[in-house]
Amino acid sequence: MNRTLSRTIAVVVVAAVAAGAPRAAPAVEITFRVRMSYQIELGAFDPGSDFVDIAGTFNGWGGSPLTPLADADGDSIYEVTRGGFTPGQQIEYKFRRNGVWDGTEEFPGVGNNRFYTVPAGDDTILVWYNNLAPAGGGGELFWWNDCVFYEVFVRSFYDSDGDGIGDFQGLTQKLDHLNDGDPLTDNDLGITGIWLMPIHDSPSYHGYDAVDYRSIHPDYGTMDDFRAFLDAAHARGIKVIIDFVMNHCSSQHPWFVQSAQNDPAFRDHFRWSATNPGQTGPWGQNVWHWHPSGWYYGLFWSGMPDLNYETAAVKDSMFAAASYWLDTVGVDGFRLDAVLYVLEEGGQLQNTASTLQFWEDYNAHVKSVKPDAMSVGEAWTSTGTVLQYVTEERLDLCFEFDLSYAMLSAANAGNAGGLAYRADQVYRLYPYLQFGTFLTNHDQDRVMNALGFDEAKAMAAAGILMTLPGVPFVYYGEEIGMTGSGDHLNIRTPMQWSAAPNAGFTTGTPWRAVNADYSTRNVVAQDQDQGSLLAWYRRLVGARRGSPALRRGSFHTLSSSASPVLAFVRRHEQETVLCMVNTVPGAVAGATLTGSVASLEQGSHALVSLLDPGDTLDVTVGASYEIAGVSLAGHEVAIYRFGGGTGTDPGDDPPPGVGLLLERSYPNPFTPPTSVRFSLPAASRVHLGVYDVAGREVVVLEDGTRAAGPHEIRWDGTDRKGVPLSAGTYFVRLEAGGETRTSKVMLVR
Repeated sequence: MNRTLSRTIAVVVVAAVAAGAPRAAPAVEITFRVRMSYQIELGAFDPGSDFVDIAGTFNGWGGSPLTPLADADGDSIYEVTRGGFTPGQQIEYKFRRNGVWDGTEEFPGVGNNRFYTVPAGDDTILVWYNNLAPAGGGGELFWWNDCVFYEVFVRSFYDSDGDGIGDFQGLTQKLDHLNDGDPLTDNDLGITGIWLMPIHDSPSYHGYDAVDYRSIHPDYGTMDDFRAFLDAAHARGIKVIIDFVMNHCSSQHPWFVQSAQNDPAFRDHFRWSATNPGQTGPWGQNVWHWHPSGWYYGLFWSGMPDLNYETAAVKDSMFAAASYWLDTVGVDGFRLDAVLYVLEEGGQLQNTASTLQFWEDYNAHVKSVKPDAMSVGEAWTSTGTVLQYVTEERLDLCFEFDLSYAMLSAANAGNAGGLAYRADQVYRLYPYLQFGTFLTNHDQDRVMNALGFDEAKAMAAAGILMTLPGVPFVYYGEEIGMTGSGDHLNIRTPMQWSAAPNAGFTTGTPWRAVNADYSTRNVVAQDQDQGSLLAWYRRLVGARRGSPALRRGSFHTLSSSASPVLAFVRRHEQETVLCMVNTVPGAVAGATLTGSVASLEQGSHALVSLLDPGDTLDVTVGASYEIAGVSLAGHEVAIYRFGGGTGTDPGDDPPPGVGLLLERSYPNPFTPPTSVRFSLPAASRVHLGVYDVAGREVVVLEDGTRAAGPHEIRWDGTDRKGVPLSAGTYFVRLEAGGETRTSKVMLVR
């Protein structure tokens, strides 16, 4: 039995061992609590007829005796308390439905058990059931699940002072291209997250070899310039994460300089050997490098010695640097480079048990400083290995390289079968939606090169990226079809803003020559063309931003009778979205898409396009859950919402174009506070209230006139008098413009 711990387990010590207790530790009681609310919402668990029990090493895996859990207060959280555990005892367990092994394990394909070490005192374990959602959703979601991220190389983005090098003042000036802060405009890209490639002082152009982890590269400006950028981004609703290169530093870093001088305070900050161990790395490279004071270890090259995390001072210093950026500066998280290689164990240079433990320690530290900080890792390897880094409370998510290859392969080959299989596999294996999706990044040939300079293929690939589950990342310039291949310098050329000299990037001499096609392929030119790649990216990002199902919904592939057609359904609460992509230039006519009861509802449906509200489609889902007669133009991307509604109202969907929207509260379920988000198509009087299950209004969140556009209100879980409400199910109801929207929210104490 594999041991895999869900990242959502929260362990809370509820009683400590009494002072003066005898040396022989008393038996410990463990209360097991499991949230079944999402399973109930899915219809996968009926509280009236089904039961949940616990099976583990401590009760013969459910056989002696059967251990059912009870929901005494009707809050959909089931619990049972068992005694007789010994401090330090290691147990494995899982929750079951109706006391049987029925193929619906909590961790399909990844190992099906939870692992726990009994503490000294009585404990409570609180778990979400079926976090990986094999049958259609569930699990915990976070702010990054609502984001589209944009990867920026500051050196190449925009130069504000004419020295030929991009800087933070320039990036700040160009934020309106990314997100102008006004949700009612459509002439910006609409991204809500920025990943900055390395910004620390470094001797190299790329910055992946820092000499000071608390600095700003002087080429990019000052710390004040960075803070001004950060404030401007946050004011627009953009989260900012920075590259944090923890595996290695520069050979010019003061730590290494002093280590090489045999300074006893720094010698063990790096790995040294009197002789050459002769090891080679994962791609055959030499990893030990000569210096007059000995041989030192550096996985990537001699200018990047690996930090030695077996030395406590190194770990403490790097964790303190993380605290500085999160707490003092105020960034929203980190992109972590080379996470596979942090600690070596003899001849094993990657994926060691010590490395995995290191990321658990890192995560515990980061969450203690800033609980909602995001950490995304670069684990450039296969899905099966990457999974280790996003389970057991390590990283929040990692980039999914296998899925990126599959997206490009489908767009190139005109066959969607392999992509459908891979996307379904990735969705089922990871914690719910906790993986980063992308087409290419700063280390790979650009998308246009990978797709043979075919813009229609690029549009299809972008459509796939923006509709699949996960957290999407776009590399700067990808939205206008910038090219580059081979040498990394060619992949990181200056952004092409206009047809002006040097692509409008600088008034001086650019640090790297701009691409030759800048006069025709640039932001200004494409901004005037509604059929351009830039306009297409804006529409796709806007569709994702406006659809809870595309951001947060479950994923169900549909089999297609036409191999070029990728088809799937995304579902979130009451919103169902059908996505179809034709990966070939020729039209496909008469295709049949087949799903299941989990993905499609039988009968006739009116669909409205999320890309063009004037585009409607009538479909019939047959008795075998099939949609027949599907036709798509060459490389067409079709995104349709069933019923034309917003998916937030459990009643009738609003007619197309109304635009009144009440999103699911975030987080939900929540331990106070939570955010209630709604959007108005026009200024109107608003009444926003919270109701209990008996229909009684327990608190008024808003009662007055609000302007058009999105709004957000925080609720601390108290009633009209400020008294905390008990745990359970509540309903948030929005009344505006003669219409009503309702959303369910779960309060957890």
